[in-house]
Amino acid sequence: MSRVGKKPISVPSGVDVKVSGRTVTVSSAKGSLCHALPAGISVTVDAAEKQVSVDREADSKRHRALHGLARALLQNMVVGVTQGYERRLEIYGTGYGCDLVGGKLQLNCGFMGRGGKNKAQFEIPVPQGLDVTVEVKAARGEMEPAKFVVRGIDKQLVGSFCADVRMIRKSEPYKGKGIRYQGEQVRRKQGKAFASGGG
Repeated sequence: MSRVGKKPISVPSGVDVKVSGRTVTVSSAKGSLCHALPAGISVTVDAAEKQVSVDREADSKRHRALHGLARALLQNMVVGVTQGYERRLEIYGTGYGCDLVGGKLQLNCGFMGRGGKNKAQFEIPVPQGLDVTVEVKAARGEMEPAKFVVRGIDKQLVGSFCADVRMIRKSEPYKGKGIRYQGEQVRRKQGKAFASGGG
């Protein structure tokens, strides 16, 4: 048995798990998530014990891998509809910043402007199901970054959106300017040193 896959998933009160064909739906007051089960994987809901079990029909390498994966994804769904997920990002660099206008995350992170001093360099639509909160709009110096938080019930959607935003301007290693996750360590490099050429 897969060490991950064989563990039953506890279903907290207020969470409803339904299986229809090969589709599992997990819902609560926070929202609803669906997952299509791969072939060879089945899910059993025990309402009395408030548990969900994941089983596989064969013992091949592929089925063992899918067994653990399916169980982990369902566990993430249960956590998502109960606690939710969040990622915090920071933007370092003088003049860098972020704002939320009309359902779009606006970023200024050191690129050439698009036709105006106050025009945002990037406008990223916030996907449905995500909530973005800007805590600090503008970075001040190297020690006070702009900050924003991404929240949602879908772990994959939260992570994918944050990764896409971070890729716009990854932190560079010399001054550390760019977008990074809160707590992320940036390996710094020393800049070139020029010796005096006077004789």
